[in-house]
Amino acid sequence: MTRRRSVGHDVIPSGRPGEHGFTLVEVMVALMIFGMIAAAGVAILSFSIRAQAATAARLDDGSALARTISALSADLAQAMPRAARDEGGTLRPAFIGEAGTLMLVRGGWTNIDAAPRATEQKVGWQIVDNALVRSGYPQIDGAAPLPPVPMLGGVQALRLRYRYAGAWSDRWDGAGGVPLPQAVEMTIDRANGVSWRTMFLVGTGYGATLQPDPSPSGTATPSPTPTANAR
Repeated sequence: MTRRRSVGHDVIPSGRPGEHGFTLVEVMVALMIFGMIAAAGVAILSFSIRAQAATAARLDDGSALARTISALSADLAQAMPRAARDEGGTLRPAFIGEAGTLMLVRGGWTNIDAAPRATEQKVGWQIVDNALVRSGYPQIDGAAPLPPVPMLGGVQALRLRYRYAGAWSDRWDGAGGVPLPQAVEMTIDRANGVSWRTMFLVGTGYGATLQPDPSPSGTATPSPTPTANAR
């Protein structure tokens, strides 16, 4: 190696100083640390995506439940004592309720297009393929139902009870001359094991006129011709 003399300095080598690289062990350790950090990042990202999807599903389900309760509450609140005929022409009661199905005539059907139809509509609620669906009818009498609209999925069972004069019943068909119950209790059993119980008033302002019973017991009995009382 040649040497040269620099003015005012000692003699230094004219070549570049020696360079040292990483050993194989150091490279492997660095790769292992990088792999651990990458794996942790992937796990955190995957957890975040799953949590976001689960949250979105819960929010969608909660929104569907709120829409279902709102729609059923509107139907029951605007229930009308109007009998309707089925597709075969048979006259049916204004309000037919079983343990898991419901059929009624409601008012307040918005007619934005001014179509030649009534403002009342016959609607039905039932379980189809583990979903609570609502079916509307284009006409009250003699018409086939429109395609059902799924309102709430993941429903295993639907239980309905009907209240009148302080007593609950599992069915309602207008017997006794009273076309509408005073309240409806709905219990929904979900596929995730959660049950929801909600109560609704039927026919806003609707009430039956009570008349004294001439029997010795002196209890009041409902009049066969209920009247609507504005509130």
